Amino acid sequence: MKILLPLDGSEVSLQAVRQVIRLVRQGLQASVVVANVQEPAHLYEMVMAADTALIARASAQAGAKALKAGEALLRHAGIAYVSEVAVGDPAHTLIDIVERFGCDMVVMGARDKGSLRSALLGSVSHEVLHAAQVPVMLIKPSEQAEEQDNAQDAGA
Repeated sequence: MKILLPLDGSEVSLQAVRQVIRLVRQGLQASVVVANVQEPAHLYEMVMAADTALIARASAQAGAKALKAGEALLRHAGIAYVSEVAVGDPAHTLIDIVERFGCDMVVMGARDKGSLRSALLGSVSHEVLHAAQVPVMLIKPSEQAEEQDNAQDAGA
């Protein structure tokens, strides 16, 4: 079985990694695709950048940084994985990755940002859940994960 693990650097995404590790330790034969999707540069950033390649490098570096902790957990657990950093609309790009890599399942963290915000903006996990043609396991954040992620959001 091949599992897509979207990672954004949040604690809840690391909880998803830990869930996959638990499943493998319980006997699931799986390999993993860890993925991070960076939003495309905005027109302002493209106009103001002296070197558009600089934007691409910064995006790739941000994606690699978001994957780093999850990759370390998988490596320590001895689970085979490949990494993918992509640019685009996160939900649609994740669905493309599922198809391109032939993933059988998606395991991802779901941040609860409130029902009104989700209704107005949608969420990546909600979109993937409804668009994927494979099973999707959503990992809800623990209280500790929510506190850590809220602290990260406040510092960003």
